[in-house]
Amino acid sequence: MNASSRKKNISTVIILVIVLLVPGFLYVMLNRMGSNSYIVLPVLGEKVLSGEMKRVMGREVLDTIYHQIPSVSLWNDRGDTTLFMGSDSSISVVHLFYTRDDGLSQALLERLRPVVERFQHNQSVKFYSISVDPTDSPEELVNFAKRFNKGLESSWQFLGDPAVDMLDFSRKHLLMDAMRDTGDSTRFVISPNYALIDSRHRIRGFYDINLKTEVDRLKDEIKVQVVEELRNNPLKIEKK
Repeated sequence: MNASSRKKNISTVIILVIVLLVPGFLYVMLNRMGSNSYIVLPVLGEKVLSGEMKRVMGREVLDTIYHQIPSVSLWNDRGDTTLFMGSDSSISVVHLFYTRDDGLSQALLERLRPVVERFQHNQSVKFYSISVDPTDSPEELVNFAKRFNKGLESSWQFLGDPAVDMLDFSRKHLLMDAMRDTGDSTRFVISPNYALIDSRHRIRGFYDINLKTEVDRLKDEIKVQVVEELRNNPLKIEKK
């Protein structure tokens, strides 16, 4: 076999390798790039393995049980009872307050309004301000809320109930600081955070209002979570 024939054979082999392998390589790369192109927020709180297996993207993996917030019946600022965490198709932003606090509570409420305005036309995103003070009556919630959520009532509710220990609920389930002030029993120590909660009632982020960048991050990560919900529950979101 002369040199030109050998070169021709080598060229033929190289072409065959390219034809056979490159499409598969591109398929793998595109799949990897596609799967990694979505940002997924972490799930916060305690996690335990269920001991069962489930299939994720064609692979068998151990199923994980995440911290979930239970539903609870509360009064809202319309004077009605509502089931907080009763929806399985809404993203929620939650924070704590009490009506007699003109410091942190006031700041939490004032800084939340621009965020609510940004998402008021997206009915899959809901906002909740929850009173930890058992002396905040349903009537007081109705009057107090008007100072902050006027025009945004369909997206932003004020909740509370003297019959529910919201301090305990906040610590155990919302994973937020909430306690009576040891120096003044009429006041409370509450978390400066907003919490972002997905449609499965799992906490996906905390955002400290003391930092402007955190409020901006909340806006961005609400959008990230909306995309995740659309991917995972397209029919639920469309129906909403």
